[in-house]
Amino acid sequence: MSTTDHLSKTLSALADPTRRGIIARLAMGDATVNEIAEPYAMSRAAVSKHLKVLEGAGLISKGRESQWRPCHLEGAPLRDVSAWLDEYRKFWDRSLDALESYLEKIQATGAPSSSNVPSRAGREKRAAKRVTKRKRNDQ
Repeated sequence: MSTTDHLSKTLSALADPTRRGIIARLAMGDATVNEIAEPYAMSRAAVSKHLKVLEGAGLISKGRESQWRPCHLEGAPLRDVSAWLDEYRKFWDRSLDALESYLEKIQATGAPSSSNVPSRAGREKRAAKRVTKRKRNDQ
């Protein structure tokens, strides 16, 4: 299976808040299904379905200790997501750097005057121009 397919499965599994909560719980250490199900107002069968999705994405594995089958968090899929996101980090870092520069500028000169702050109508007009430009480029 390609990395993209693994990423799709991982991101799909992580899209659900219950499954993210289960991942957070397992980050503290291995746990049984009953321990994982405890904080949720759902049946053990529903929790088991969530665990199957996580297991299918490779995010967890189930061990075997006598009659117990503790769940264990697997880090590799999370590392893959982190590596994929790192490729895009430069985009939000650039935005944060620009925001930091702007904040430093207004702190040095005082609060921005209302003439420097674009009106809502102005922002909407610029947004409409960007949409129109994208549509032209797509054609």
